[in-house]
Amino acid sequence: MSERVDAASRVGGPKRDKYIDWLRAVSLIVVVVWHWAFTILQWGPAGPSPTSPLGFTSGLWILTWLFQVLPLFFYVGGYVHLMSWNRACERGVGIGAFVWRRIRALAIPALALSLAWLAFGGVIWLIFDVPWIGRAVLLVLSPLWFIGVYLMLVALLPVMLWLHQRFDVLVLIWLGGAALVVDVLRLRYGLEAIGWLNMVIVWGLAHQAGFFYDRMVAMPRRLDVATLWTGLFALVGLVYSGIYPGSMVGVPGDKLSNMAPPTFVIVALLIFQIGLVEVLRPAMERLLERPRWGWVNTTINRFALQLFLFHTTGMAILNGVFWGLTGSPPGSQVPPTLIWWLERPLAIAGPLLCTIPFLLIFGRRNSAAASR
Repeated sequence: MSERVDAASRVGGPKRDKYIDWLRAVSLIVVVVWHWAFTILQWGPAGPSPTSPLGFTSGLWILTWLFQVLPLFFYVGGYVHLMSWNRACERGVGIGAFVWRRIRALAIPALALSLAWLAFGGVIWLIFDVPWIGRAVLLVLSPLWFIGVYLMLVALLPVMLWLHQRFDVLVLIWLGGAALVVDVLRLRYGLEAIGWLNMVIVWGLAHQAGFFYDRMVAMPRRLDVATLWTGLFALVGLVYSGIYPGSMVGVPGDKLSNMAPPTFVIVALLIFQIGLVEVLRPAMERLLERPRWGWVNTTINRFALQLFLFHTTGMAILNGVFWGLTGSPPGSQVPPTLIWWLERPLAIAGPLLCTIPFLLIFGRRNSAAASR
């Protein structure tokens, strides 16, 4: 095991792994852009409710196989945590202090944002008696569930590091098997509540897989291609079995979601995405060595976390401005029209402009360095 840890240290040692930085930042940005571009707000007596074009456009769900990147983000997070722990050990830092420092670095900004929105919602409700403000605040804060899962994985690091050292790749097999058993109990025997165990098991597996990142990098290219095809065939088989939906995100109206809670399909998606990023690695590493691409990589890593934290705040501000100017709440008709599709660049640019002030205020600290 010590030889493997040493090898991992060399992969992320003195020379920074630019590709892992790219994957981490881009995966966050993809989530943000997806929310901006494909969230359809509808207003009713109870206030705003979100939907998406996935429920109205045939075949669009296939895009989620590429753009549902949370499995990839947790995979990258596992590698980053292992590398950070190796460096902490060299400095004599204990596991408790290491875990607490990482939890605090992420939890404090997320908690501060949540408290600010809860306070704002409370003031609006007390002063203006707006009954749906609580629902609106919940929509703004709902993407932070991902932060909660990430914090859970950080808290479990002592256990997962021990399992990795003691049982190596068997841990991945056990977690994959456990996720499948949970699906059987949930979908075959109707034990719906047990499905939420997969919030720990599936995302824990993605995070644990990141501990093997150095071995994936060292694999021959033909095995990278084999990994990609294995994940793709598993996705096709599971989706077209008739048991699981094709979309990797929740679709309004579907009886089952692959994300809430995650199903075994997300394990297949993880394998597919790991294979894909390894196949793309040589080309991307060459690009990232170029000065302009290097600058882009550094810039998006500096602001990616802040962008994720505040992107729904930017959406809310834009909707508030629209309401103030037009006198009616913002919303879209469904199914989406051709005009709606043509407006997607504006649907990204508008919230971005409203989010930029928060990036300038809170983005002075390099988030990529802080998260390491």
